[in-house]
Amino acid sequence: MSIYEFTAKTIRGKEQSLADYKGKVLLIVNTASKCGFTPQYKELQELYEQYRERGLVVLGFPCNQFGNQEPGTEEEIERFCQVNYGVTFPIFAKVDVNGEQAHPLFRYLTEKAPGVFGTKAIKWNFTKFLIDRNGNVVARFAPQTKPSELKSEIEKLL
Repeated sequence: MSIYEFTAKTIRGKEQSLADYKGKVLLIVNTASKCGFTPQYKELQELYEQYRERGLVVLGFPCNQFGNQEPGTEEEIERFCQVNYGVTFPIFAKVDVNGEQAHPLFRYLTEKAPGVFGTKAIKWNFTKFLIDRNGNVVARFAPQTKPSELKSEIEKLL
């Protein structure tokens, strides 16, 4: 099993295979528009702009499981990201990241990179997973870890 076996709906409703990102370094993040960590969109976009030519792709997965902080429609989410943060990296349709309805991708990510004390659950919005060019889950970062703090980890994989 690898990350490339999963698909997810884009923010515009198109089914997207993660196999399309083979050979890229991925930073997968569960996001929200009304969270204290929402300004991280700015740094995620900056990382994407700085490293995309070298093979980094940031993938945003909006989630409304934490404090109802992503209540909008896909159209509202997309507009919010573009207008407020100039987001150009791929954003997907809203997903659950915990529980019975969790997207299979997030079940896989949390299995491969458990959190503190081995917990599988995602604690909050803006949990980040770093994936190498071969589709291996390399690391998991807490919501409070700023995207700019990941540069050295990303550079190692590029």
